Amino acid sequence: MRIVGLYSFNNGLEIVKRDFDVELEEVKQVIADIDIQMYKTKKSLEKTMPGKVLYSPRAMNKAFNAEFMARGWKKQRVICDYPTDYYKDGYIPPKISKGAFREIDFLKNNLGVEVQFGKYSFMVYNVCAKMTIFHNLGYINAGVEVVPVKELAVEMSSGVSYFEQFVWDLEQRGISNIDIPVLILGISP
Repeated sequence: MRIVGLYSFNNGLEIVKRDFDVELEEVKQVIADIDIQMYKTKKSLEKTMPGKVLYSPRAMNKAFNAEFMARGWKKQRVICDYPTDYYKDGYIPPKISKGAFREIDFLKNNLGVEVQFGKYSFMVYNVCAKMTIFHNLGYINAGVEVVPVKELAVEMSSGVSYFEQFVWDLEQRGISNIDIPVLILGISP
């Protein structure tokens, strides 16, 4: 695979290059080492493209996982202890899910990496919520979000978001005082 798009959110490119140059080179190598053609294995059941062979997000995620783990990157999970003291009028909630957690895909030397082949809301959540949470908890100082460009997304299941859409959303949203530096990488076959 190759990187064909770069978007610097809140000075992400500058900060990641300056403070995490070694880790950024590893991220680039992971992307380069994945032969995406091996993951065009999913037979579509969708009405709009029945029987078409598509790239499998699940298989691609496994490939990214293997490549990052081989280079010493780790997943980081935090347990969510949901508060119950905000209910009113004597409301007693049903049993709240035990074992709830948030997880960042890959972490090394305070750089967090998320690989996202899902809906656009997950991309925005990763950058504008999850990475801020992991920063506030002291795990990361900056992030990298790896997403498909449209050329790749159209060869996946319908509804997969893409770099161009994501960048537009972030530019329209703007930067908040709680946002951390994130480098968005658009990837293509």
